[in-house]
Amino acid sequence: MVGQSPLDPSESRTAVLLEPFVHQVGGHMSMMKYDEHTVCKPLVSQELSFYESLPLAMRQFTPQYKGIVSVHLKKDSLGNLTLIASPSLQPESCGRLDNAIGDSSVTIWHKRKWTASTGTGSEHTLVKWSHTQLTKTFKDSCPGKMLLRTDLQYHTDSLLEDANRNQPERNSYNPWGLHCHRQHLNRMSSKHNENKLHQFLLLENVVSKYNYPCILDLKMGTRQHGDDASEEKKARHIKKCEQSTSATLGVRICGMQVYQADTGYFLCKDKYYGRKLSPEGFRQTLRQFLCNGNHLRTDLLEPIILRLKALLSVIRKQSSYRFYSSSLLIIYDGQEHKENTAPLDNHLHFQKTNCTTSHGTNHSRVDVRMIDFAHTTFKGSKCNHTTYDGPDHGYIFGLENLIKILQNISEGK
Repeated sequence: MVGQSPLDPSESRTAVLLEPFVHQVGGHMSMMKYDEHTVCKPLVSQELSFYESLPLAMRQFTPQYKGIVSVHLKKDSLGNLTLIASPSLQPESCGRLDNAIGDSSVTIWHKRKWTASTGTGSEHTLVKWSHTQLTKTFKDSCPGKMLLRTDLQYHTDSLLEDANRNQPERNSYNPWGLHCHRQHLNRMSSKHNENKLHQFLLLENVVSKYNYPCILDLKMGTRQHGDDASEEKKARHIKKCEQSTSATLGVRICGMQVYQADTGYFLCKDKYYGRKLSPEGFRQTLRQFLCNGNHLRTDLLEPIILRLKALLSVIRKQSSYRFYSSSLLIIYDGQEHKENTAPLDNHLHFQKTNCTTSHGTNHSRVDVRMIDFAHTTFKGSKCNHTTYDGPDHGYIFGLENLIKILQNISEGK
């Protein structure tokens, strides 16, 4: 049952019910959709410091910082947890929030719970999210996202893999964002009461312009722990790096979603898949990221490589910066230009990497963005723990290897 919003238009502008950001493919902190062009995430002072003093040369490679918003956890009469952003509210005005929002806002998200028996006789709670847009349908505003917005369903961690520990090849949505969202709501509800206002960062939604956003989330660098990490956390991160391509290549896959033109589904992989990859497995997965189930998108290679080279040039000049635990997103649209489209072969599955190649005459629209700066440090940072000299050589090592691998794919190696 979905209630109708009691808000008049003026009230709707000051209270926004946050939606899970279904294009989140990696990370552990939940990203929320604020509006079509804006996402938000819990504020970390070190990340805020980075955005507030962002070097001009880096701005084209990071999401635009849009400010801070207060967020309030609310439980409705059915016990469903929601997050409401209130831009005009400060912590001392929390009491007015309950009177302002009623039971719902511009967009309604509700969840239904049911249980499924497992082989051990225990029960897992499954959560199904249903969506109702009260102002404008997604079919009108962004038709390509319909596959991701209808029947969003999350099945608990253990169900992200099958009995053979293989992840499903086909999804009509990426389950990782809902996984993070559920965990975040549970953490907030267990630690804080409903009257607590939390500060969130407002950032550009860097995939909003894409109809079928294909996203590769890469954890960059040879070191992932921040200067403030405990000895236990430091050892854990060092071990993860040593046992993955972070050590050998300076980069590892943290998550991805790739639109498959032959099936109409997204292929999704998460960080656990990325940690298990060998250097050769990394190369094959990078190639798979550029394959739409029908052919290899060779039209994407040159613009991606050029963008990465431009980023490399900028990073080499950023003395004292260390981008520990940050990620790099490579993004392109799964919807091809007509001149790049070949006849579909419904029998060619994604995992076959011998896709035919497609050479487009025009560069497809691609993007490369750095994200997640909660552990980034630099000289002059308000949260600076250690001052480093020179650029981040671990990050540079990863970028150089990434460029080499893409160049080899471009050359047919």
